Amino acid sequence: MSDQDPDIWSGIEDLWAWLDSHSPGDGQQSLLLRMLKLSEEVGEVAEAVIGAMNRNPRKGASHTWEDVESELCDVVITALVALRTLTPDTREVFVRHLARVRERSLGPGPGPRPA
Repeated sequence: MSDQDPDIWSGIEDLWAWLDSHSPGDGQQSLLLRMLKLSEEVGEVAEAVIGAMNRNPRKGASHTWEDVESELCDVVITALVALRTLTPDTREVFVRHLARVRERSLGPGPGPRPA
């Protein structure tokens, strides 16, 4: 990661804190709404893909593949903010889960690297 790249985890923490300070509801309601927001964002990915593939006869080519990229990023951000709403250990939970998914999909890694 270069010096110009934002730190994903501090960015997620900042967004979570901002949302938390602007949420009108209690913890349970905020959690539910953040989970529902994820479904909304996934729907926007689908809309962008349909538009990029020119598959909506009413709208035509309404989106680009760059729009799809942007919508996918919104899904990732929304999911990580929702995860942060569940646990302050967002990074550790995510990294641990990613390791399990990688091992399940790719098999065990080569083991520790020699020093």
